[in-house]
Amino acid sequence: MSTFQIDFGGDQPASKIVGIDLGTTNSLVAVMDLTGPRILSGIVPSVVSVTETGEIIAGAEARQRLVTNPDSTVYSVKRLMGRGLGDVLDELKLFPFRLEPGSDMVLRLRLGERIVTPPEVSAHILRKLKQDAEAALGEPVTQAVITVPAYFNDAQRQATKDAGRIAGLEVLRLVNEPTAAALAYGLDKRNEGVIAVYDFGGGTFDISILRLHDGIFEVLATNGDTHLGGDDIDNLLIQIALEDIQSEWGTDISTDTTAVQLLRRAVIRAKEDLSFVPVSVVDLEYNGKRYQREINVALFDSLIQPIIERTLAPCRACLKDADLAVDAIDEVVMVGGSTRIPLVRAEVEKLFRRRPHTELNPDEVVALGAAVQAGILGGEVEDTLLLDVTPLSLGIETMGGLVSKLIHRNSTIPASATESFTTAVDGQKNVLIHVVQGERELVKDCRSLARFDLKDIPPQPAGMAKIEIRFLIDANGILNVTAHDLRGGKEQSVEVKPSYGLTDDQVEAMILESFNKAEADFKERQVREARVEADSILAATEKARQNVAYRELADDARASIDRAINELLVVYHSDDHHLIRAKLEQLDEATRPLAENIMNTAVRGVLKGTQL
Repeated sequence: MSTFQIDFGGDQPASKIVGIDLGTTNSLVAVMDLTGPRILSGIVPSVVSVTETGEIIAGAEARQRLVTNPDSTVYSVKRLMGRGLGDVLDELKLFPFRLEPGSDMVLRLRLGERIVTPPEVSAHILRKLKQDAEAALGEPVTQAVITVPAYFNDAQRQATKDAGRIAGLEVLRLVNEPTAAALAYGLDKRNEGVIAVYDFGGGTFDISILRLHDGIFEVLATNGDTHLGGDDIDNLLIQIALEDIQSEWGTDISTDTTAVQLLRRAVIRAKEDLSFVPVSVVDLEYNGKRYQREINVALFDSLIQPIIERTLAPCRACLKDADLAVDAIDEVVMVGGSTRIPLVRAEVEKLFRRRPHTELNPDEVVALGAAVQAGILGGEVEDTLLLDVTPLSLGIETMGGLVSKLIHRNSTIPASATESFTTAVDGQKNVLIHVVQGERELVKDCRSLARFDLKDIPPQPAGMAKIEIRFLIDANGILNVTAHDLRGGKEQSVEVKPSYGLTDDQVEAMILESFNKAEADFKERQVREARVEADSILAATEKARQNVAYRELADDARASIDRAINELLVVYHSDDHHLIRAKLEQLDEATRPLAENIMNTAVRGVLKGTQL
């Protein structure tokens, strides 16, 4: 069996690698040491602000300025990562952010006097985490594993990697947040299992269902609500308190940002207390007046029950999408600070019919899991688990020198894809399978990885054979390509191993080139596809002209076919696919009488001698 190589990653990292949970509301950094994963510093609010002197700050200090300097402060930027203006119109209604005009494709936010992109804002948060980690470790930190939601698409994942690069971090791996949570609990030590990860944070809710097989996590389904979280509980209690205050004080303080911020803090303290004590008090002192409201657990639960129920509907939908019954779930993991609420845990236990994992700090679970993955990459953890993505698309050559992509760039490893193809020539006995890598539309612009023949297939008319091509990338990044003749049973495979020799710079150059030449590539593809179709139709027409039915046609009908063939041949080498297709339609119209004649002749032959 021939062996070829693809580069799926860089060299073995030499420095300490940290794990980062880059969250919507808060972020954390952790590291793996001899005793296991540990958090390196406290929670860093995912907030960035510009001071009056032009200094950019991130974290708790920036969050303080949300009240005093909202125009120069940005938060929840994770919602905007890798998205265009049309994607986030609903999101922006909830934020005081100002967009820079003309930023339809790439979002640009005004941060004070500065114009920034979401990755640049996230980079400041990552830089703060990097500084905290360096202070805790006493050494430079240059490499990281960063977590992302399981539903993040290619653009959002790439934006996250870009943010890391801007912050001076080499992002060795992006890990799905639910996978990180499962890693933190050591669930990868199971050989098999189905795991539900319930992530109820400050600003978002996510539910993911994963299947574990031989140490590899596969995301079966994900669901959630990007505008549902602990903030909704806070806002509900704040609204009740505002109504109370207006009734008691005769004053509406809802437009007083300082008063509302102080009230929010009082509400959050009471909410957090109710996870551990039966009664708490919302206590606000402002402008010489004092407001106090006692809340017990029973009242609190009745108020938040509708919000908790809103998290259960996506859970049921996720089970349905994964085509699983509740009994198929082996483990349930709780993530996010809001899962400390006893009612949340009780409702989740009732839904999944098993006690969820709550042993670890729910705010820290994802960061701890990222540190475990960082430890695996750094060689500090003996484990075979490697989660990765394909850096470039993989496919095969088809007629006309075109690329048919089976596994697309940034597909999570392990990955597989199957597609069926057919032959283009009558009596074809061998099929050449040419495996290529790249983002361009034409084979000549991609990298050739492997070639092999599927031999001795039964000879059949063109288009009748059915060849199934299967791409499978395992957890070690090894690509296996199999070609199987479904009619004749013949099968041939080739194995393509990692480290083909593509550096990160080469990968980036190939991706950039695919973007820059996308329009020209697409036009070329359309021309080649039109020529492939013309070849097929011309061959079929020439074969039909040998039939007796052609000679039975009237002279003008034969002349019309000959004229259409000649006109198609004249434009065949044109670069205008519209012109080629117009002549194809003209030939199709001219050959309809011939097709009808062939059909009638065939029917007469079948019915000859038959009595009705």
